[in-house]
Order: sequence, then structure tokens, then C-alpha cells
Amino acid sequence: MRSMSGAERRARLGVRHRLSPQTRTDDVVDIARSMVVLHATDPATVFLSVAARSVDAVPQAVERALYDDRTLLRMLAMRRTMFVAPVELLPVLQSSTADALAAKQRATYGRTIERGSDIADAAALFAEAEKATHAALLARGEATGAQLSADVPLLRTQVDPAPGKSYSRPTNITTWVLVTLGCEGLIVRGRPNGSWTSSQYRWSPVEAWLPGGIERMPPAEARADLVRRWLRAFGPAPVSDLKWWTGWNAGDVSKALALLDVTEVDLDGATGVALSDDLDPVPAPEPWAALLPALDPTPMGWRDRGWFLGEHGPLLFDRNGNIGPSVWWDGRVVGGWAQRADGEIAVRVLEDVGADAEAAIEREAARMAAWYGDVRAIPRFRTPLERELTS
Repeated sequence: MRSMSGAERRARLGVRHRLSPQTRTDDVVDIARSMVVLHATDPATVFLSVAARSVDAVPQAVERALYDDRTLLRMLAMRRTMFVAPVELLPVLQSSTADALAAKQRATYGRTIERGSDIADAAALFAEAEKATHAALLARGEATGAQLSADVPLLRTQVDPAPGKSYSRPTNITTWVLVTLGCEGLIVRGRPNGSWTSSQYRWSPVEAWLPGGIERMPPAEARADLVRRWLRAFGPAPVSDLKWWTGWNAGDVSKALALLDVTEVDLDGATGVALSDDLDPVPAPEPWAALLPALDPTPMGWRDRGWFLGEHGPLLFDRNGNIGPSVWWDGRVVGGWAQRADGEIAVRVLEDVGADAEAAIEREAARMAAWYGDVRAIPRFRTPLERELTS
């Protein structure tokens, strides 16, 4: 069995995730392809993940790819998480994950409506609301949720999401319907109101962005394609990491792997899998520094993170497993960082990395401060070290 040490995996990480200076690029779409998808639960993450992997790119380059060239698109996919994906990957994400997610969302919202209102046939009401909302959006071409709610009375249906609980507050079903239509691939999130840190998106029918809509493909074929891309970017890795990242059940993961030519490898005593044509060593890049944002796709790419995280998890992750801003040196997490109210990038290195590493980290901090400019962004999920650095 081929053995692959943590050091070899870290070399692959630096090269394939475009974090070493020699592999960085200003091609925003190519950066997204390198990571399969970019995490987008926090809108700022998309921009800051590109910043860490680029040379001279600016926020406007990301906005151009998202809203003008439309070569990237936001969608809910794996683990019901928001991602930004290259448009050519949309059929894979739609058929492997989003279609099933749409059905699950519709069932969940239906149960919530029946439990929290006097509506007997929630499924019929929800379907009617979806149809009317889609029609209204086609007529408008682009709209906010508030505008669509004004157009479609059904969206203003009130529901008590947690009957009997003191914290529950009546809510309308606008967001639920829009999220479900988005999962179905019928509507897309467009340019937000506000800066690149905003998540108040305007919605458009998918036809306005992708003539013909999102192509469908056989789900099994789509799952195998997604696994192949993940292994190329994140492999080798234990199957448990792949199962966690996709959010699929064990059967779907096993069936996807069965359609690919994969080889088991030894990962410092654990068993992982790699694409069979991807077993040659990757030459280690020169030592590199990076400041990765909260929820960056690199640290969020695996469930088992010990080989690059060490003992720093409690300071850098919140209780739900979301990573905050992290400082990297040569493939390992060595500290954390935060943007303060005055724009300063505050860094704390948690171990002795040497003078060369500290100088490289300082250069990355200055580069990140320039990317922010006048924009201030607080991560959606606060972590202990990020809070401490900004207190």
C-alpha cells in the first residue's frame, strides 16, 4: 500500500489549493475550480479566499465573475451549505445534491407550516406559492424577497415556527419558498444590496443567467464526478472525510467511489483513498504563508484536520465546527487573525515559527489589509481567538 505522510499531504495542499506564491493566480474562476467550490455562507469568505490565492486581483474581479461575466454562481449544495461554483459544475451539484435537498427542504417546511398554522394542506399551499413566485420573478426579471412578497400574497402566509416556545415569533414563508426554488435550480442569487460583505441578494430566474437553465444529469454519474473533483483537490483522504464533506449517506459515497479508479493509501496509520492516477509525489513548494478567512474551503475540506491543525482547534473553531480566520505557515495552521474596527489586521501566532515565517506572515497581513480597503467585515461565526483579537 502506498504510504503518504502528513508532510506530503501538506505539500499537495500548498500547490493544489494555490496557497504557495508560485501557484497563485488572478483568474478568479480558476481559483474556484482549484477548490471545487468556494464556501459562501459568509459572503466575505468568497472574496477573502480569492485574496489569499491571488497576486493582484481586487474585489471587483470577483464581482465581475459573479455578476457580469456570470462564470460563477451561488447555490446551496453539500450539507445545505452555500457555495460559489464555476457554472460548468452546476449540473453536477444540481443532480448530485441540490435536487435531493430541494425535496427535503419542501418536506421540512411543509411540516413546519402544518404544525405552526391552521393550514391543512401545506404541500399544496407551498407548491402554489412556488409557482406564483416563479411567475412573478419571470415577469420582473429581478427582485428582492420583499418585492416578491408584495407581488405574491401567499408569501405573506404567517407561520409560528416553534409553537409553545417563548422565543418563537411568527414569520412568513417568503425565504422558505425562495430557498426551495433556488435548490431546484429555478432561480439564482444575483448581486446583493450593499458591499461584497452583504447577503441581501436580489433574485433572478435561472433563464436570465443561464439560457436553457441548469442541465440535468444522472445522479450517480454526478456524484462520481463530484467525488473525482474532490479527490483531485483534497485527496488522498479517509472516506469519512469525503462522506462529511458531501453530506451524503455511506451508500451513495460507496457507489460513487465504485465508479472511479481509486487506490487505498496509508495516511500515517489511517486508511485513505486517492485517484489511482494521482499517486506520484507532489514536489514541495517553497515555504509559504497565508491568512485564510473564516470558513475558507481549505480547512473546511476535511473532517479529520489533525495533520495540519495540531492542537489549535479550540481557539480557532466555534462550537459548531466552523473555523475562524487562520494563519498558515508551510501547510500548517500556526495562529489566527482578525480585522479590527480601525482596519488593522491583528495576528497572533500560537507557536514558534521563526523570524522568516513571521516576516512572511506580516507581509500577508498587509496584503489582506489592502484587499479590505475601507470595508469592515465581522465573521458570521465568531471564534474565541477572533473575538479576543477584536476586543
